[in-house]
Amino acid sequence: MSTKIRLSRHGKKGYAFYHIVVADSRSPRDGRFIEKLGTYNPNTNPATIDLNFESAVRWIGMGAQPTDTARSILSKEGVMYRHHLNGGVKKGAFTEEVAEQKFAKWVAEKEAKAAQTKAAQEAARAKSAKERLEAETKVKEAKAAALAAKLAEAAKAAAATAEEGAEEAPAAAEEEAAAETAAE
Repeated sequence: MSTKIRLSRHGKKGYAFYHIVVADSRSPRDGRFIEKLGTYNPNTNPATIDLNFESAVRWIGMGAQPTDTARSILSKEGVMYRHHLNGGVKKGAFTEEVAEQKFAKWVAEKEAKAAQTKAAQEAARAKSAKERLEAETKVKEAKAAALAAKLAEAAKAAAATAEEGAEEAPAAAEEEAAAETAAE
């Protein structure tokens, strides 16, 4: 029986997540499987991978062939590197302790790289937020200046209208006074 490590699709339309399974190569994609090794959710950023590491290494050691996508996931999690180191131990190239040290070093480098990437993403996100805030502030200030200019023009026009009305009011008062004296 030829076994494969592959992804089994679950979830709903447009929002798929996958189970990482060991299955007979003749069984359907979402059909019967031998063992579930973990899950893979590409909908999160970064993608969430939950994997039974020891079981995956055991199945790779027994000869299970991963599909291309499953191989990529297993490589990212270190299963393929661990299998490689186990092969070196079997051949006598180095001891189990050296293999453990190499794997621990690889894990530490991977975590440091992930932390650095996350910090860079956070810095970029903060920078873009700051730029958006500055642009928004400039637009707000431009609108406030335009409104102030418009209000100043309206006040100037109102003052001019009030002056004209004030000049007309004494003339009208004089005419009324003249009309009253003429009527008397």
